[in-house]
Amino acid sequence: MSKRVAIMTDSNSGITQEAAKTLGVFVLPMPFIIDGKTFYEDISLSQTEFYERLQGDAEISTSQPVAGELIELWEKILEEYDELVHIPMSSGLSGSCPTAMALAADYDGRVVVVNNQRISVTQRQSVLDAMALAAAGRSAQEIKEILEEVKFESSIYIMLDTLKYLKRGGRVTPAAAAIATVLRIKPVLQIQGEKLDAFAKARSERHGRAIMLDAMRKDCEERFGGMDQVRIFVAHTDNDAAAQEFVREIQETLGAEDIVCDPLSLSVSCHIGPGALAIACSKKIDRFF
Repeated sequence: MSKRVAIMTDSNSGITQEAAKTLGVFVLPMPFIIDGKTFYEDISLSQTEFYERLQGDAEISTSQPVAGELIELWEKILEEYDELVHIPMSSGLSGSCPTAMALAADYDGRVVVVNNQRISVTQRQSVLDAMALAAAGRSAQEIKEILEEVKFESSIYIMLDTLKYLKRGGRVTPAAAAIATVLRIKPVLQIQGEKLDAFAKARSERHGRAIMLDAMRKDCEERFGGMDQVRIFVAHTDNDAAAQEFVREIQETLGAEDIVCDPLSLSVSCHIGPGALAIACSKKIDRFF
């Protein structure tokens, strides 16, 4: 008889508490410190409230989940399940993954933490992949090994509307931010597992979308074996209308059909600000079934 395996992630995956109930997974809400007060994503802090505070120049910082709260949720889940697979955000972007790994050492293999270097829509796909693997009878340890084997088989490109928030966080100099604003440059960043890196500079939003489409086409063809081998996603920061338009453009130019469109994780959003637009992909894991 196969063991009952629970799948858990954090709210950086973009999976809401409501969606988690529908899917049958568990989502740990990420804490944010806003003007000295702690809020929890999708519990005491909505997307709308977050952007209102961000654009109102509130002092916002991300925080790791409290160890006690994480353990409390694990204990509750393990009352009903034999094993638990926890998929936190990329260890390259937060210390929450290594912290969870250290805590899991006390559970004799019943809790395994996946370090698969993903965030937002690609992290969400890892959760769905883990669910499919669990349904196919894979153990928690097997799911961890598979997800870590494919961890770099994903890609994200993000076009920023402003450098204001990167400047505020010390990730770009005030001079560079000012030049970009005057020249109306749209920076395009990338996430290839470990962290957020510069990729290109676009002259306009249209040019930025073209850069991201070309980069994604190249990744799919050269790294992932073709468009039929990947799932395509669109993500945004408080920019839904542009995101829906981008979905249609991707369908026309790349031939992708079922495109998931979701808000970007608030942990990323607080560093890049509103108005950002992203395209991402994750290679299908059909070979493991």
